[in-house]
Amino acid sequence: MGEQTRRRTGRGPLSYRPEPGSIPTQPGVYRFRDAGGRVIYVGKAKSLRPRLSSYFQDIAQLHPRTASMVTTAASVEWTVVNTEVEALQLEYSWIKEFDPRFNVKYRDDKSYPWLAVTVGEEFPRVMVGRGAKRKGTRYFGPYGHAWAIRETVDILLRVFPMRSCSNGVFKRSAQIGRPCLLGYIEKCAAPCVGNVSAEEHRRIVEDFCDFMGGQTRPFVRRIEKQMYAASEELEFERAARLRDDLGALERALEKQAVVLGDGADADVIALAEDPLEVAVQIFYVRGGRIRGQRGWVADRMDDGGTPELVEDFLLQLYAGEPEAIPREILVPSLPPDVATFEQLLGDLRGAKVQIRVPQRGDKKTLQETVASNAAQALVLHKTKRASDLTTRNRALEEIQEALELDDVPLRIECYDISNLQGTEVVASMVVFEDGLARKGEYRRFVIKGVDGQNDVASMHEVITRRFRRLLDEQAKSQQVEGESGPMLVDPETGRPRKFAYAPGLVVVDGGPPQVAAAQRALDELGIDDIPVCGLAKRLEEVWLPRQEDPVILARSSEGLYLLQRVRDEAHRFAITHHRSRRSKTMVESALDDVPGLGEVRRKTLLVHFGSLKKLREASIEELTQVPGIGPGTAAAIKDAVARASPSGKTVSVNTATGEIEES
Repeated sequence: MGEQTRRRTGRGPLSYRPEPGSIPTQPGVYRFRDAGGRVIYVGKAKSLRPRLSSYFQDIAQLHPRTASMVTTAASVEWTVVNTEVEALQLEYSWIKEFDPRFNVKYRDDKSYPWLAVTVGEEFPRVMVGRGAKRKGTRYFGPYGHAWAIRETVDILLRVFPMRSCSNGVFKRSAQIGRPCLLGYIEKCAAPCVGNVSAEEHRRIVEDFCDFMGGQTRPFVRRIEKQMYAASEELEFERAARLRDDLGALERALEKQAVVLGDGADADVIALAEDPLEVAVQIFYVRGGRIRGQRGWVADRMDDGGTPELVEDFLLQLYAGEPEAIPREILVPSLPPDVATFEQLLGDLRGAKVQIRVPQRGDKKTLQETVASNAAQALVLHKTKRASDLTTRNRALEEIQEALELDDVPLRIECYDISNLQGTEVVASMVVFEDGLARKGEYRRFVIKGVDGQNDVASMHEVITRRFRRLLDEQAKSQQVEGESGPMLVDPETGRPRKFAYAPGLVVVDGGPPQVAAAQRALDELGIDDIPVCGLAKRLEEVWLPRQEDPVILARSSEGLYLLQRVRDEAHRFAITHHRSRRSKTMVESALDDVPGLGEVRRKTLLVHFGSLKKLREASIEELTQVPGIGPGTAAAIKDAVARASPSGKTVSVNTATGEIEES
């Protein structure tokens, strides 16, 4: 990739507009930055010159969001690449890295359940889960309802009796030498007690994955053949069992209707759009059957048409998950340069990928169904969001008016203190922007050298530490002066500096003493332009510094409700941090009693396994892989950790149920 970078900066789009002829005509990727140096938009172009020039026309001619972007920006820079495929790859990398606020971001309209098989384990397990994907796990779906997946799995376990129990139940069964209930009713081959070897169990898992992946006919034919053979050999009980297995497969297949007669593997995508937003729906078709469905919504950021929206969506959907790319992608409109996109996806998949618009037949009919789902999703989203936007704006305006702030507090930071009888004192900082939680900006603090019962002193310390960091980061920004002003991002990584952005309002959990401590900390640092308030739990009163009486907001006030949500989120985050530290302290305390296990080896254990949960789940064999840990020490560690729970209680196992009990 041959790279060149150019930048011009200033105030207002015309002031940083590049000189005529200075923009190259080669393919490339460009970035707009704000006055603090933060990347706010990333785009690509076959030819940089006409694309960038289009942003500097009369603002009245631009899409409202594009106009907002170019007026927010203070600089533009670009990187020249050799091919359009490289431009696509670089664009995706930068969007992933910088998370620009003005780029289209497709957000899931709900949390979809996946069917997951932990193929990375010695004895893989099938389970239903949600959220981000993990390495070493094979996923099927996503599906509309978790109960539907569980029903299907329950049916298929009769034919493919693989493990579905938790790690705790599996280890307990292995210890007592007796399988769980699923083993007795033949819905698990019971590898925990050696009924099948690891290799035999993995073959069962592979057959299950093949069936879920769409290879259904071979299994149906194989079972039919075995059933008839058993009947001819007069093994009627075995034939009856195979007949029931065949019925189970047929019931599972009935839940997945055939929609494409050619047994195609395809993703069918449809959009529903209006001038402000776009909804996307996708049906995952494998082996001609619908295996899953998912939906997203996004704000439109420019006046690009359906082809540009399709391109943005495909890039975000597949560039990070090449294993999810099918042979065929059906779209409502082809992306601007479909050949380049097919080449990129083909390179990622390692096989040819075709992107096309269905014109007739079953595929056209299916896409119309997907489009209908997208239209309904957009209507539902707009109904919800209209209320949300109105409510959030009203809440921020009510807070501004009640606290007599100069500006609407678009960024609110809230602080809370948590301790356990004066020990393990921690603090939390949560951030809300535009009335919504911004979890990537949350921070945790450990309070030391302060009496744990003294919340006022703890609040003074955490506010001092946070805003001293603000001053330090702003000083660094002054030292790294950009062409458009101080760089609020790290010039080496391009990422926002931690603690570099000042809030529009600081909220503390507490009444006048906590508010006074926070204000005193700001005064000592010479900060006089950040307002502070406190929210007392007892009567939900809002307190301001140096005022004898609280500010009373109506119980039905949206502003009070937002402050309560911010305060409650800070409390939740502080409690979560406190519990994790208490758990770590408890486990380390349990390890103190292990003979021959010093501080260095304790830390080595925690670093090796990465988390306390994984340390608890580790087998003796896995423990002995840690340098310096022999079989005897590993057994002692296993015993010590098993006796301590995350809550600090003693744990035992109910031999009847296999459940862990605390006392």
